[in-house]
Amino acid sequence: MAKKNMSPVKVPMPEQAPDVRNKNFSEVALGYTAEMAIEEAGRCLNCKHRPCVGGCPVNVPIPDFIAKVAEGDFDAAYDIITSENALPAICGRVCPQENQCEGQCVRGIKGEPVAIGRLERFVADYHMAHAEARKTEIEKNGKKVAVVGSGPSGITCAGELIKKGYDVTVFEALHKPGGVLSYGIPEFRLPKDLVAREIQTVQDLGVDIETNVIVGRSVTIDELMEDGYDAVFVGSGAGLPRFLGIPGENLLGVVSANEFLTRVNLMKGYKFPEVATPIKVGKRVAVVGAGNVAMDAARTAKRLGAEEVYIVYRRSEEEAPARLEELHHAKEEGIIFRFLNNPAALIGDDKGWVKSMEIVKQELGEPDASGRRRPVPIEGSNYTIDVETVVIAIGQSPNPLIRQTTPGLDTQKWGGIIVNEETMESSKENVYAGGDTVTGAATVILAMGAGKKAAAAIDAKLSGK
Repeated sequence: MAKKNMSPVKVPMPEQAPDVRNKNFSEVALGYTAEMAIEEAGRCLNCKHRPCVGGCPVNVPIPDFIAKVAEGDFDAAYDIITSENALPAICGRVCPQENQCEGQCVRGIKGEPVAIGRLERFVADYHMAHAEARKTEIEKNGKKVAVVGSGPSGITCAGELIKKGYDVTVFEALHKPGGVLSYGIPEFRLPKDLVAREIQTVQDLGVDIETNVIVGRSVTIDELMEDGYDAVFVGSGAGLPRFLGIPGENLLGVVSANEFLTRVNLMKGYKFPEVATPIKVGKRVAVVGAGNVAMDAARTAKRLGAEEVYIVYRRSEEEAPARLEELHHAKEEGIIFRFLNNPAALIGDDKGWVKSMEIVKQELGEPDASGRRRPVPIEGSNYTIDVETVVIAIGQSPNPLIRQTTPGLDTQKWGGIIVNEETMESSKENVYAGGDTVTGAATVILAMGAGKKAAAAIDAKLSGK
């Protein structure tokens, strides 16, 4: 019988020291050893009502896999996780477990919750390091489905459908699959070879991924249906950056977080000049926003050699949408936080490059539509800071290309595709959608949950169940 561990705190996870890791792109957290994983798994009470499962958007049988970890049966733990989650190594690293499974954990009432994310990561990493490839025989049903986008929602939907016997083709606009997993999340949080290996497990089941295909330009959704696809799932994400609309935003050295991180992650800008993708940061960088993407951009800029990196955010730290872990890591790495500060203008030099940012201090007023207290400018509080690069990280919207080229597809005013929340089917018959293209920028696991729900609905409809 597995040994119980009644410690009120999680087994600590080893990580690189802050003053070492802020100069390299290697992963920050180093993962559990087998002994650490078994010890932490012993903290699980295996509750009868299993609240953690209800907190997981893809319904992983969490107590079951943890029980196998506690016994040292890591292969069985992997099989249990992947019965519901095709991307465990990714989810173990980037899911906001504190708001989902771990947020529901009974052990969290009088101490820290069980480290579900760390255990999921360990099991996935152990499997990659030790398991042999398996051949899965799937009986085909003669129907085919097209998936637009190879990010979390698209890959999950494709993986679920291929197991049910469908021929599945994923169309990816970029030259490398993975969507935001490949271009948006830095190497030090999510290694790209790991992303490639998890996507390969879905391809090994028979999913065909065609890169460099822009649906809406290379081919339209109507043309896919004419080509014999029985259904289409749109998981094209939210890749259209929002900007501030302030003077000076068109100066050189002002970029969206989307472009900044894509240049570094997918185009290997951090290897310039060895790789011919230049990326300029200079000595001083300001990142506008305080979500996870802003933290990623700021921590990346630090690793690229910037001496001073500012997070400029118009609300207080309590309102910052980033995960607590990301805020904590950024502070440890020397990122300078300017809360209750809002950019008013960007000032350029005589060559058209940004040289400084004018900032207005804020105070919090009454709550706005988001439920957070609205920032109100303090009159006469303007000041400037010197900056050579400004990264805008205040959110993203879906690319308008699909809605512009798909007649009969209803969308929100801001661009999100409108779907039936039970089935994820859009206003256009047999066209489904999920993830950020429906919700706007959200989490990887919520996008995966949407892809999984859509796959079940597609199968129910096409099979006549």
